[in-house]
Amino acid sequence: MSLTQQEVLHIAKLARLSLTPEEVERYRAQLSAILEHVAQLQRLDTSAVAPLTSMGAESRLRPDEPRPGLPPATLLNLSAQQQDKQFRIPPVFEP
Repeated sequence: MSLTQQEVLHIAKLARLSLTPEEVERYRAQLSAILEHVAQLQRLDTSAVAPLTSMGAESRLRPDEPRPGLPPATLLNLSAQQQDKQFRIPPVFEP
């Protein structure tokens, strides 16, 4: 699939990029090659391929086992500031 210069300019506008004419042509060729590669991958028959959850034979992560957490009162006592049984944090935006 080959992109036109207008399509590349539209993509650049969406990404808020200003491109020189040389960049438009270079990106047109590069994006067209990427889209052609994706089209080739879409034509492959993968119906007999089992989905993978990981590349290795075993998961490298420990099993996920539920464990009891700390009581809320203990967590509040560990916080720098608290108010009305809630964590108090500095405002993100100043009024």
